[in-house]
Amino acid sequence: MRLLLALLLLLLPWPALAQAPASLVADSVAITGQDVLVAEGNVEVFHDGRRLRARRITYDAATDRLRIEGPILLTDDTGSFILADAADLSADLTDGVLQSARLVLNRQLQLAASEVQRIGGRYVRLGRTVASSCRICEGDGTPLWEIRARRVIHDREERQIYFDQAVLRFGGVPVVLIPRLRMPDPTLNRATGFLMPRLRSSSGLGTGIEAPYFIRLGDHRDLTLAPFVASNDARTLGLRYRQAFSTGWIELNGALSRDRIRPGETRGYAFLDGGFLLPGEFRLSLRGEVATDPGYLNDYGITDRDRLQSRIEITRARREEWIAGRLIHVHSIRAGEINSRLPSLVGDFTWTRRFAPAPIGGIATLGFQTHGHFRSANSGLDSDGDGIGDGRDTARATLRADWRRSVVFGPGVEATALAEARADLYSIAQDDAVGGRHTRATGGVGVELRWPLVRTDGGGHAQVLEPVVQVIWSPRNPRAIPNEDSLLSEFDEGNLFSTSRFAGSDGVERGRRINVGLSFTRISPSGATVSLAAGRILRDHDETGFTAASGLDGTRSDWLTAVRYAPRPGLSFTGRAVMDDVFDITKAEIRLDLDRPRYSLASSFVWMLADPEEGRPARVSELLVDGSYDLTEAWTLRFASRYDFSADRAASAGMGLAWRNECLKVDLSLSRRFAASDSVRPRTDFGLSVELLGFGGGSAPGPARVCRG
Repeated sequence: MRLLLALLLLLLPWPALAQAPASLVADSVAITGQDVLVAEGNVEVFHDGRRLRARRITYDAATDRLRIEGPILLTDDTGSFILADAADLSADLTDGVLQSARLVLNRQLQLAASEVQRIGGRYVRLGRTVASSCRICEGDGTPLWEIRARRVIHDREERQIYFDQAVLRFGGVPVVLIPRLRMPDPTLNRATGFLMPRLRSSSGLGTGIEAPYFIRLGDHRDLTLAPFVASNDARTLGLRYRQAFSTGWIELNGALSRDRIRPGETRGYAFLDGGFLLPGEFRLSLRGEVATDPGYLNDYGITDRDRLQSRIEITRARREEWIAGRLIHVHSIRAGEINSRLPSLVGDFTWTRRFAPAPIGGIATLGFQTHGHFRSANSGLDSDGDGIGDGRDTARATLRADWRRSVVFGPGVEATALAEARADLYSIAQDDAVGGRHTRATGGVGVELRWPLVRTDGGGHAQVLEPVVQVIWSPRNPRAIPNEDSLLSEFDEGNLFSTSRFAGSDGVERGRRINVGLSFTRISPSGATVSLAAGRILRDHDETGFTAASGLDGTRSDWLTAVRYAPRPGLSFTGRAVMDDVFDITKAEIRLDLDRPRYSLASSFVWMLADPEEGRPARVSELLVDGSYDLTEAWTLRFASRYDFSADRAASAGMGLAWRNECLKVDLSLSRRFAASDSVRPRTDFGLSVELLGFGGGSAPGPARVCRG
């Protein structure tokens, strides 16, 4: 018969348990003499978050000790537990010795010793110890890796594990002797100490090792120092600083280097990111980028960007309002660009408000924007022949309003009336050709007709056919303004029925034009979707300001065609092309996305005509492939490549192979960048990292080892 300790407390005083209620359950309980209680058979003791299970427990009230016969299982509220054959513990289970014991932390890391001593409820001291998070199969008593130590102490309060005279073994073979070793236990994610080292090899830097050291500066900030030493006299100290605040965060990444690539120079970079919540629902975002020389970021594999951008931005988004202010600094590391002739400092402010005008109905938007960009050059001459004065500085103020109202009539035709008006004030300095103040007023009115035709066939397939016609009228001859922010133009489904296809504010579409399009969508009961769309723009005059390579110039634009096919979740094909009447392609993009449990693939092909005005002196024809494949539960293959068909060579290629089980992670990577310029050299990188799993702050464990036989 199983009894509760609550009944026994009426018979025996348990001094150690007097301040904390405890319970005992057993098949049988006996009291011998005045001070000894014996519980046998499926014994369980519950006290202060700890639970003890054993075959037999003897409690001596005179010494306030428990003598326990196993098998023993002692668990606590952290998820850790101890297995042992026998034990002598205090009544509150916080002090004592366990024989032939095994300590398991967070169900990951196992520490086995002939004797385990619990001290004060905080420390666990183990004698000669074997520690590992690897599964050991029957008949094979050697784990994949293990740490053998003369003594181990686990500090439960600080959640640290201290090893004395530790030896790391792989497959039973000693690899390295570490006299003193401290590691976080599996329940701790942030603790000062070394992170797993990483082997790196680069064609420019040689072969070296990176050994990051993590410094916990408090609950809300930390610093990681990452020294890297390579064979080609390359020495780098990388750093990462992070801090969290009650209303935001910041993160600083950077490095300082000395190498043979630029002998005698100290090279480096720093990137700062941050975000904060401000009063009044505003948000502040920060981004800072700086590098000592154009080739550093590529030489060390940090990023392929060729323009560095630093910004500070404040925004607020509400249901009917948008406010944004930003200040941007741009520094080019692109070969051939002179920073003094580029708009290096840009600032703007935008306010937009949406409302419903009561007298006429519909939805109206009112917006105000100021913008300015400045060059550090002081000359107003155009010395490089790009049509822009070397030091041109521009400031602009814009007031904009638009209105739309839709009604449905007849056989389901949706008619929309629209109108917009805009006024610009420009101030241009340091440009001998167009300097001074300029004003411009423009706008437009239009009407749009849509007629969605819907049917469902006998198989349950829904089909939607929708023709759209949009007629827009704008003044033909608004005052010409130098175009700096509308040089890049896209023609896609998103702006086919826009009043303007210019990306910025300097360019405006003029004259009468008709935007026509037709779309078809078919949705099956299984969820498979097919979408087709086509459209073009018809104008009465060829005064567009668009380039031929955009597909938007002339009285008749090129045809825009698009298709999307998604036969099932995780698989989609998207194609888009801009072509003329004889099917000569101006721009094209094809994309395939595949996401399955064992593999994924993202592939895209881009083709564009050359267009010097858009900064594209040569035709673009590139294929990009990025994917992964799980060879097994433990092995994962990654690959990525970019091939330039115009140059008939690969631009970049890379692959990686990762293996992970319950106790070990190995990651191998190889990449090659083939492109070269005055500041960027071809580069081959190799990386290898090995991580022992089961300690705090590490990666999540993978699938457990499968035992055969």
